[in-house]
Amino acid sequence: MKVFKIVLSSLALTASIMGAANAYEPGDIIVRAGLTTVAPDESSSNVTVQSVGNVGMGASVNSNTQLGLNAVYMFTSNIGLELLAASPFTHDITLNNTLDNELGLGDGKLAESKQLPPTLSVLYYFPISETIQPYVGVGLNYTVFFDEQFEGNREVQSFNNLRLDESFGIAAQIGMDYKLDEHWLVNASVRYIDIDTEAKFDVLDLPAQVSVDIDPWVYSLMLGYKF
Repeated sequence: MKVFKIVLSSLALTASIMGAANAYEPGDIIVRAGLTTVAPDESSSNVTVQSVGNVGMGASVNSNTQLGLNAVYMFTSNIGLELLAASPFTHDITLNNTLDNELGLGDGKLAESKQLPPTLSVLYYFPISETIQPYVGVGLNYTVFFDEQFEGNREVQSFNNLRLDESFGIAAQIGMDYKLDEHWLVNASVRYIDIDTEAKFDVLDLPAQVSVDIDPWVYSLMLGYKF
């Protein structure tokens, strides 16, 4: 999180040098839409199987890009409340380190799951200029997983009944609005979201589970409109 502290200090210094220049007013509503990529920076525990214990296998999650949507309501010329939404992200879940045990299940794609990560954040805009409006934000994320499915060949290996727990966590971001005119703008942002889940399933007719810290970096490039 040091990067956010460094950026925050730099923006504050720049704003103090250049003087205040607010692009927004209380009551403004900003709506944005564009590409959003969720890039997990994940780590996982080893898979544990009931009556067997730690079997040495781990899991990883791949990146995915979807349509991102968000809306900001400005309470003051500097402070706004943002709601992040998106079309469902689809992630491949991969099984790793299977050569370290005698189950013979093989590395590779294990399953697929969809998720939605709505996030509510408070934003602070630094009044650097009327055209360029950088900001930082902090908020709360809720991620729900659904439509979890094992690969067909994994079902043959007796994997079934996959469930992923929902997640609550903090989110932090830095971003910038670049105003094209009085209403239209381009937005770019980078977020860090704390997403943790526990995958529960059955394998070889035994209950099993693995904990995964997904903790993605989320990159967005959007076109926005100010009402």
